[in-house]
Amino acid sequence: MRALVTGATGFIGRRLLEEIAQPVVLSRDPARARAQRSGVEAHAWDPLADVPPSASFEGVEAVFHLAGESVGEGRWTAAKKQRIRDSRVVGTANLVRALAALDRRPRVLVSASAIGYYGSRGDEVLDETSAPADDFLADVCRAWEAAAMAAENHGVRAVCARFGVVLGPGGGALKKMLFPFRLGLGGRLGSGRQWMSWVHVDDVVGILLHAAKNENLRGPINAVSPAPVTNREFTRVLAGALHRPAVFPVPALGLRLAVGEFAEVLLGSQRVMPSVAQREGYAFRYPTLEGALAAAVRGPKTGV
Repeated sequence: MRALVTGATGFIGRRLLEEIAQPVVLSRDPARARAQRSGVEAHAWDPLADVPPSASFEGVEAVFHLAGESVGEGRWTAAKKQRIRDSRVVGTANLVRALAALDRRPRVLVSASAIGYYGSRGDEVLDETSAPADDFLADVCRAWEAAAMAAENHGVRAVCARFGVVLGPGGGALKKMLFPFRLGLGGRLGSGRQWMSWVHVDDVVGILLHAAKNENLRGPINAVSPAPVTNREFTRVLAGALHRPAVFPVPALGLRLAVGEFAEVLLGSQRVMPSVAQREGYAFRYPTLEGALAAAVRGPKTGV
């Protein structure tokens, strides 16, 4: 399967490229994309400026769209929030415009989304049929997914993968957590009772590939493990994997002072289940947090 990837230099994108033979990459920095892996065909594209070059889609059967401004880097100023939204909504719309103009279109578009779609819902069990919230991230996710699903109007099957907290070696959410925990300074966030819907990066890649290959899949699919945990439990398991104590909780007020509005994401509770992935036969490599964190702390493995 010849596939095109956006966001290929990011944490998930780098791992996805390992599973694709002779990938095509759209990037603001094509030289960096080529240096990252041999055999990459890279084309320059600014998602906010224009549609991608039509030549980049030659022979492409599947498009994996992962590009977007980092949500967890920097405070959520008005300008930052606009970049978060535009990088996802405008970029996706430009990508779909390019697909619509092709004489021969890819069979499928698998676009990133996020479980921020659901907002903070306490102990409620959520799946792909659950209603969206009405906060900033949920509004972004709704518009982002609508832009991706517009590909269906042009004969391209579209899937929106709603990512949870992605764990893995060398990046993602875990990279920021490891330093204080390795010093023995880690601890729960706020009360620790909020639910965390996590997933190992290898399972994110597995779900993306499964969605591309499975003709029955369209619309949303939750890219989360089948075993969400509370933040208190996550803290305990991570400390155990590192053989360190976890006795320094971070008060909610301190977190809000440190990172501003993004603190509400860290303190929010999302108990999300991968109902579509399980129904469609995806087999998780890391169904338990203990296994996922042990693998993430130990280091990378290839092969999905």
